[in-house]
Amino acid sequence: MLGELIHSVLVFLEGLGYWGIMLGLMLEVIPSEIVLSYAGYLVSTGSITFWGAVAFGTIGGVIAQLFIYWIGRYGGRPVLERYGKYILIQKKHIDYAEDWFNRYGTGVIFTARFIPVVRHAISIPAGIAKMSHAKFITLTTLAVIPWSIVFVYLGFKLGTEWESINKVAGPYVKYFALAAIVCAIGYFVLKKVMKKSDYVKRIYADIDSFFIVIFRKGKE
Repeated sequence: MLGELIHSVLVFLEGLGYWGIMLGLMLEVIPSEIVLSYAGYLVSTGSITFWGAVAFGTIGGVIAQLFIYWIGRYGGRPVLERYGKYILIQKKHIDYAEDWFNRYGTGVIFTARFIPVVRHAISIPAGIAKMSHAKFITLTTLAVIPWSIVFVYLGFKLGTEWESINKVAGPYVKYFALAAIVCAIGYFVLKKVMKKSDYVKRIYADIDSFFIVIFRKGKE
């Protein structure tokens, strides 16, 4: 069962409707799985719609990761080691995230979102490495969407039993994590192969150019 404090926060957020879902995910004081499953419960009561919950959950989740990315980019690791505990990030999480980022590159921004220990902290090395905003937002959004869909759906199916989400979600998180690890290794191998081919190198460069162009247009 959830603590009284978390319950009180969720009840407060419920009064804000969709904005409450987004705010709950942005603040990162409550695990995203709980906020999203509670949103699913609200869907089951008819208070909100399924896709509305997913949309605002996705927006809130991406913004939350942007905050962490900016802290990493402009404050660096020392700031996060000191204050990360307030957003549920510990030093060991940062260590894992940096190791994954250094080992698998930028593609891990997508795959690591499904791995419990590093899913939030992976934004830190991306910020420190000054990864482009466009690429970071794109990869993060692509990962947050399925995560939001799954937990809103589970909360919807559980209904009034949504508080048991941690038990029910275990197998789903496990499969997500396994798939993410396979994808990360596949991306790493593919990147190594791509570096050996001039033709594929040009394709890879074109992809990077695409993100740069999109980002520039967004600033205009």
